[in-house]
Amino acid sequence: MKILVADDSRVMRQIVVRALRQAGYGHHDVVEACDGQDALEKVYDEQPDLVLSDWNMPNMSGLDLLSSLRSGGDTRPFGFVTSEGSPQMRDTAERAGAMFLIAKPFSADTLRDALEPVLG
Repeated sequence: MKILVADDSRVMRQIVVRALRQAGYGHHDVVEACDGQDALEKVYDEQPDLVLSDWNMPNMSGLDLLSSLRSGGDTRPFGFVTSEGSPQMRDTAERAGAMFLIAKPFSADTLRDALEPVLG
């Protein structure tokens, strides 16, 4: 299985990758993207099984990334790992087709709880 982690912060991408390992998903291949546009290109080039994306990124936001994927018929699992987790953002994410929204800071347990229904 391949997981794409999209965040404009290199440090945050490293934190997400470390949390994936700690949550028991370290055996999966991880691809990193530095913004939404880079993530969109890597979705088509790398064909990940899951996308984990920040919401606020330059060049293309995470929400725009998700909308672009869904409008093109892409149904792969997509979740947000972002700094805001208001009810309005959670509702927007769900309506756009996200499977979950995890607010930063988060733990490996939080990530595992969100991924378990998706990855089994």
